[in-house]
Amino acid sequence: MTLSSKPLAVIVIVILFGGILLSSSLGVWSTETSKQAAAFTTGEFAGQANPADIRGSYSLADIEKNFGVSPEILVKAFGIQTENPAAFTIKELETVYADSPVEIGTSSVRLFVAFYRGLPFDLSSQIFLPKSAIDMLSDKPLSAEQKAYLETHVAGGISADASPSAVTTPLVQATKTPEPSSDRLIKGLTTFRDLLSWGLTSDAIEKVLGLPLPADLSVKVKDFATANNLSFETLKLGLQSAVDALK
Repeated sequence: MTLSSKPLAVIVIVILFGGILLSSSLGVWSTETSKQAAAFTTGEFAGQANPADIRGSYSLADIEKNFGVSPEILVKAFGIQTENPAAFTIKELETVYADSPVEIGTSSVRLFVAFYRGLPFDLSSQIFLPKSAIDMLSDKPLSAEQKAYLETHVAGGISADASPSAVTTPLVQATKTPEPSSDRLIKGLTTFRDLLSWGLTSDAIEKVLGLPLPADLSVKVKDFATANNLSFETLKLGLQSAVDALK
């Protein structure tokens, strides 16, 4: 039997949408990206979600789902002002703390969640927390190494008991003076002129950026990332790797 084009089109549509409906009813089909953090694979925490896998696209609701840390705790820790805490995404911290002399972003949330939940975390990188977040970790059973790390990686801001309605923008003042750009560590104050002075070529920088260098080399890399809807954390890692390769 030969089918005409119209019946054949109807059959295809029925099969296509029928399959989607069946998959949806079985929990197989999903139109949303899964925000499931990777788990530790070894040690006493094997099977538990690993904070190091928190991404900028995660909302505070995703953090709660994976780690049991509520949006209310996170907005208080990071001085976030929003009418919908659950929907606030981690990457938005880059805008909230755009004027910070030290970076407060995705890595900061990873560190806070790890310490808050008593999970292991690699402390070999320079990651800062606002004072409000550190205040909330004061009653946690931290190791001597963790306590010492926090003492030298705190950015002053609102206190943990401050009223959210009384704060419009987090006041970020580094209690640890940022090291000058000559140390070849990329921070919130690092400019493109700094990168070139350290020995990076324009081509090497543009390879990481995926965009041409700005005409004004005094522009901060962090400001460039914000203006071009890029992740400063991602650029920082790529550029730092290129800088380290020069040593």
